[in-house]
Amino acid sequence: MEKRLKATIAYDGTNFSGYQVQPNQRTVQEELEKVLTKMHKGTKVNVTASGRTDAKVHATGQVIHFDTSLDIPLESYRKALNVQLPTDVRIKEMEEVPENFHARYKVVSKRYRYIWSCEAIQSPFRRFYVTPTNGVRPDIKKMIEAAQHIIGTYDFSCFCAANTSVKDKVRTVTLLEFEWHQDELHMVIEGNGFLYNMVRIIAGTLWEVGTGKRNPEQLPEIIASMNRGNAGKTAPAQGLYLEKVSY
Repeated sequence: MEKRLKATIAYDGTNFSGYQVQPNQRTVQEELEKVLTKMHKGTKVNVTASGRTDAKVHATGQVIHFDTSLDIPLESYRKALNVQLPTDVRIKEMEEVPENFHARYKVVSKRYRYIWSCEAIQSPFRRFYVTPTNGVRPDIKKMIEAAQHIIGTYDFSCFCAANTSVKDKVRTVTLLEFEWHQDELHMVIEGNGFLYNMVRIIAGTLWEVGTGKRNPEQLPEIIASMNRGNAGKTAPAQGLYLEKVSY
């Protein structure tokens, strides 16, 4: 008898071409399905995630679900997966859920974290996990001021990559904060859903505010324009983390 399992996973996105399976590319989904299919003696196991992440993007709290016929205690199941998975993917938690649970369609909110390193000399040990600023320290007060215009429910077309096929671009951002962690500046953003590249474009736009290239007062008109060309550059992928998915 099959049962549905939900798992919270973490992965280092450095050597992945993103989460979702792609031809001739190494992906997180492929690695998960490869191990699960092996455990099921060759029967294909499909894994569904809360959403895709791009190449180089990391996750500390991605959520997946899959159906299994194996009758194994959850802790043993988690250990068996982690033993066989590559070391840049880890199953953090597992639980059995009702068969109508869906990792993508049941999402209530997601939280992302974006990290800039403002060290004058970039640490070689953090180069795949932060975006370097070459010693530039932004005006965080201006970034916080600009961020207040993004919190709320809007059509966020201006913060969406132009090549997306999604038609409804209305989303709600409930939290947008900044934190200093020594020489690292963290942006934490939470909402009911995010468009393609939305977090990275918001990060790039607010960075331009913090470095004096834009004024905080410009944000309402940028959002109202619904034009990607009016927002800032897309921030690099390696500074982004999917931190938490809530249901």
